[in-house]
Amino acid sequence: MEVNTMRNSILELLRASGLEPVSGEKISEQLGVSRTAIWKHIQALKDEGYQIESVQKRGYILREAPNRLFPQEISSHLQTKWLGRSICYEDCVGSTNNVAKSIANAGCDNGLLVVAEEQGAGKGRLSRGWVSPHAKGIWFSVVLKPPFLPQEASKCTLLAAVAVVKAVNKIQGVNAAIKWPNDILLNGRKLVGILTEMNAEFGHINYVVIGTGINTHGEPEDYPEDVRDIAISVADVATEPFTRVELLADILKNMEELYELACEQGFTPVLEEWRKYSCTLGQEVKVIAPDMTCYGTAIDIDEEGLLIVKKTDGELEKVVAGGVSIRPAAAQNNAYA
Repeated sequence: MEVNTMRNSILELLRASGLEPVSGEKISEQLGVSRTAIWKHIQALKDEGYQIESVQKRGYILREAPNRLFPQEISSHLQTKWLGRSICYEDCVGSTNNVAKSIANAGCDNGLLVVAEEQGAGKGRLSRGWVSPHAKGIWFSVVLKPPFLPQEASKCTLLAAVAVVKAVNKIQGVNAAIKWPNDILLNGRKLVGILTEMNAEFGHINYVVIGTGINTHGEPEDYPEDVRDIAISVADVATEPFTRVELLADILKNMEELYELACEQGFTPVLEEWRKYSCTLGQEVKVIAPDMTCYGTAIDIDEEGLLIVKKTDGELEKVVAGGVSIRPAAAQNNAYA
């Protein structure tokens, strides 16, 4: 049994026992290794931050897991069938999307999860940077290999947004909403960014990578001064305790359900869900594109996920996400940008 599998098995036994000690002898018998080997694995888990109490002549009790998105912690909370069952964990990376694309190019399972405690070069739409402080957010990417056509891939961003907002809004005190196309706002400030990238050829999607950054516990000093006024974390408003690993597991569950729904029925049900959580529809907006700037009212999204804006002259404009910014018409100093 490989090291990680062995330690996962030890943790499963300790979790199943609750506050009752589990003897080293019992663990060694069940896993088929020596008590000395079990002791060494227990010490290694303690080094990773697990609070494991040794009760004399009775065994071990798991008191607390570390505040880390370790694969064994994610797996113990997962409610999915296939999404996130294969996990690549890193303490710090440049970008989880870049790691995911590299693994996907080499070949990986559908549903691979890449998760990091910190990103040094996280990125959002339009090549904007995304600040990802260590262990204060959920910075992750998933690799999907969908059966639909490449032109449908951009809707995965809307799908991911629904999956995230449904999960975070289950936390008491949180009432987030989706700003078209790829941001989630909380109290009018940016909570989540989503970036979808695709590899395709000849009308076939090889894979889609959905990267998501969620500010869960970030504090003002974690962010550059120029974004402190527009950033917010879940912990800023939550009125009940929550853990990053439980929130991630809930998001993945939602994402798998929505993805399977889209594969079976198309994206219409997903778009209906998106509309429920939108803070863009019905609002006066300013559309900033490379070739134009206009004002109007965001009235809907079409079947392709394009934003429909009724301009001040009454003309309808369909807005494509790439290269376009949507801001409240009265926003000053790039607020919400």
